[in-house]
Amino acid sequence: MAKAAQANAKGASAKSASVKKSPAKKPARKRPVKAQPAPTKEELLGFYREMLLIRRFEEKSGQLYGMGLIGGFCHLYIGQEAVVAGVQANAQPQDSVITSYRDHGHMLACGMDPKGVMAELTGRAGGLSKGKGGSMHMFSREKNFYGGHGIVGAQVPLGTGLAFAHKYNNDGGVCYTYFGDGSVNQGQVYESFNMAQLWKLPVLYIIENNKYGMGTAVHRASSTTELYQRGSAHGIPGEQVDGMDVITVRDATAKALEYVRGGEGPYILEMLTYRYRGHSMSDPAKYRSKDEVSKVRSEQDPIDNLRQMILKSKAADETELKAIDGEIKTIVTEAADFAKASPEPDPAELYTDVLVEA
Repeated sequence: MAKAAQANAKGASAKSASVKKSPAKKPARKRPVKAQPAPTKEELLGFYREMLLIRRFEEKSGQLYGMGLIGGFCHLYIGQEAVVAGVQANAQPQDSVITSYRDHGHMLACGMDPKGVMAELTGRAGGLSKGKGGSMHMFSREKNFYGGHGIVGAQVPLGTGLAFAHKYNNDGGVCYTYFGDGSVNQGQVYESFNMAQLWKLPVLYIIENNKYGMGTAVHRASSTTELYQRGSAHGIPGEQVDGMDVITVRDATAKALEYVRGGEGPYILEMLTYRYRGHSMSDPAKYRSKDEVSKVRSEQDPIDNLRQMILKSKAADETELKAIDGEIKTIVTEAADFAKASPEPDPAELYTDVLVEA
């Protein structure tokens, strides 16, 4: 019996030795991260101007919707302005942008003409998509802006494809792919993560976590609420960021882009933000209290806090800021007037831009 036991033990040992062990995973290369400089006066005022433009533009959009001049769905970006302003501050001309249906702010941050954006919202011929795209489906090849997409999460694989094109063409570009907390549970998102990491694609995934996917709080829809960790199964690093502070967003994005532009592959930034209005114009937002919204507005409003930073640092005084407010009001008013005066599209436009011969 003892000899048999020894023989069995010897055989088991030999069998164990023949089993191949998976090679240890190599740790990701760590690149030195440059410290970001303090914002200059010009940067602070630029952020203020851009965020205020988005806020006033969206407020005017809400008014036009109420007047019946904007049809269909309309999703406002009020409260989330610091995210796109801080991210796009790092953009280079060869970079591309793609986002969801809450897209007006992204268009403006990419430098698209407010008149053309507003005309598109109202379905007019002077719109950037000739009145065919409306609020949710607007594009600008000139600004490398690839939409506005109405299907939840659909822009994530498309953004991953744009990143593939950047790598294939070796143009040094990065695709900024924006999506919300309501999209992170979509299967196509994880298929995209896998491809992006497998091929080390230059894509920056930006999750705009505004706490509610339509009317459902994040903790009710996601088993793990730290959304920046959703790429960990694929080895994609991520970071959670205060999306109500434009300087914090700027700095976190710069750090992430060092990684992505360095050829390391994708990176995830989860921006903790908040939308003040309902999911869309038809949403009464009864799933949250007025006190909750008021508390965020009074304590975390990205524009008010930036305004206080500017005044405290003496980058500008009240008179200068009021002048900027006046400029923005004029721009938005002119955009609305242009949209109202722009004609309806010719019915023949239904048959154009359907197919492009390559």
